[in-house]
Amino acid sequence: MTSTTEQFADLSATTLLRFATAGSVDDGKSTLVGRLLHDSKSVLTDQMEAVEAVSAQRGQEAPDLALLTDGLRAEREQGITIDVAYRYFATARRRFILADTPGHVQYTRNMVTGASTADLAVVLVDARNGVIEQTRRHAAVAALLRVPHVVLAVNKMDLVGYEEKVFAAIAEEFTAYASDLGVPEITAIPISALAGDNVVEPSANMDWYGGPTVLEHLETVPVSHDLTACPARFPVQYVIRPQSAEHPDYRGYAGQIASGVLRVGEAVTVLPSGRTSTIVGIDALGESVDIAWAPQSVTLRLADDIDISRGDLIAPSASAPATTQDVEATVCHVADQPLAVGARVLIKHTTRTVKAIVKEIPSRLTLDDLSQHPNPGQLVANDIGRVVVRTAEPLALDAYADSRRTGSFLLIDPADGTTLAAGMAGESFASKAETTVQADEEGWDF
Repeated sequence: MTSTTEQFADLSATTLLRFATAGSVDDGKSTLVGRLLHDSKSVLTDQMEAVEAVSAQRGQEAPDLALLTDGLRAEREQGITIDVAYRYFATARRRFILADTPGHVQYTRNMVTGASTADLAVVLVDARNGVIEQTRRHAAVAALLRVPHVVLAVNKMDLVGYEEKVFAAIAEEFTAYASDLGVPEITAIPISALAGDNVVEPSANMDWYGGPTVLEHLETVPVSHDLTACPARFPVQYVIRPQSAEHPDYRGYAGQIASGVLRVGEAVTVLPSGRTSTIVGIDALGESVDIAWAPQSVTLRLADDIDISRGDLIAPSASAPATTQDVEATVCHVADQPLAVGARVLIKHTTRTVKAIVKEIPSRLTLDDLSQHPNPGQLVANDIGRVVVRTAEPLALDAYADSRRTGSFLLIDPADGTTLAAGMAGESFASKAETTVQADEEGWDF
């Protein structure tokens, strides 16, 4: 019989890597992605034929591999990436979900979307230009989102004569900057996406470089999806009560385990009510099991009939999170309409949605130099800032630094359901300066 430890070891040895690409305009993100897909033989024949036809119509001698990812008409016409393009491909060693994100400043929010679930971010730099403001901006976003691995791909090395000193200077500058932001691991790779140097195959033009190619690093980077080391969190999605002749008294709470491990016989607390009970059964895929772990979808059965509904959180009593109605967080504003102090919003955290009001916006982060603009009064599209939100009902949030799943939330316009901002609870490098928040008793008083 397989032990629990062996089961967890199998779970953590995953073959899936989620990664995002970022960089300034014309640094070659889409070309790099196209090269990865092409050279790893992940492009269908008809797709390649279409790219070759369009490239020929434009008078290009070789296929423009960027067309494999730039799917919007506006993207193809302008030769830029506007929306996040998701691509799925696989090699013999690992499966990949790739988010090709835009480089323009006005699409910073799109990078946040693409990198929010990424295990790794590839930041491209044009070897001729070096580290520029947009490079720093993308490194800062990766740090804010707690992306654990960052690859610096110094592109267009063919245009600087494959000079080692050019690569070394850029790598040193970027590594120092990203390390100061708290990025835990940075790997620098010199490449030419257009020529294919060090993308999938090692480059014969850079014999001074002895590190991995981009694909080799993506295939071997030790990314852990083992959420079992975190405290258990179970957001209730649905209450199952068939009330049938076969199951007259069945009451189960269905959802996906966000983190940790749950066991039959374990004492649990239901939040925000604070009521306690014991797990008497776990149903998974139609069978009863003694143990379940993230990210399994299961149904829990408890010893006591407690008033539990969608949006409640079940957690082990020994490690239950504290509840709060005052949420301090870093948010990235993604809507075109501003987010102002006093705004009435909905906050969606896991499966729970409650009313809230923006009580304070202590600062707005300037990503160019990481300076803070105090008390801006509002955030506009692509702004990243600190907010204090007062909720109508308690929420059981973890710090985003501890859990990207239960430490994140959305702010939503209650009038039309528009997503206003993506939030990360707790501290971040954007909140180094302590700010005194004055309570505002006007408006919604919770």
